[in-house]
Amino acid sequence: MAETSAHEPLEVAGDPKHAARATRSAGRKMRSLLLDAASPLFRERGLSGTAITDIAAAADAFPSQITYYFRTKEALFVECACRDLLYLARATEQAALRARTPREYTHALAETVTASDSVAFFAEALTLTRRRQDLAPLVERTIERLHGEGARAYASQVARHGWRSLRAPDESSRRFWAVAIGVILEGYAMGRSPEELCAEMLRVLGEQAKSTGDAGRLRLVEDASNSNEEG
Repeated sequence: MAETSAHEPLEVAGDPKHAARATRSAGRKMRSLLLDAASPLFRERGLSGTAITDIAAAADAFPSQITYYFRTKEALFVECACRDLLYLARATEQAALRARTPREYTHALAETVTASDSVAFFAEALTLTRRRQDLAPLVERTIERLHGEGARAYASQVARHGWRSLRAPDESSRRFWAVAIGVILEGYAMGRSPEELCAEMLRVLGEQAKSTGDAGRLRLVEDASNSNEEG
């Protein structure tokens, strides 16, 4: 028989702490199921075209469970959009891990972001919170996390490869997502393809950093210029 540590309380079926943990676990699982079911419906039909009963049916749940966990359909919509954007941010960083130069890194990020509709989905949530300020805190936390994680990932890549960044990591992250939202929203309105959106993002972003080789060449050019001036 396995021994139980003196510091670990015994858990039995009737233990209130055990029951509370089981309830929280079940609650998290149900919330995740509802988000998984609602997200594709909202993307396809929009907020007004998606009924709570449709979401409940897709999640094999009851409509009352949606109102219990999210209160309103609008709150569920915003949470879906925020979660999807953070998932997209994680996917972009994963896609860029194999990049060997700053140019490849930026291209991998832009290509992944523009291939998804998560940014446009999130922009709809931003518009909704203008009229529903009670939902704004979730959006604010999402944006803070987006920029924070983006800055850490970028700083890690710069340090890993020895690149010379042209901007501070936080500034680079904020600039990237500001450009992404602007370019993608404009592109959706114009009916542009993902390839066109990616090309426009790269054009607007320009150069983000210089590789070790680029920095070395720059120093050689500067040294040569200084020598000519002295001569």
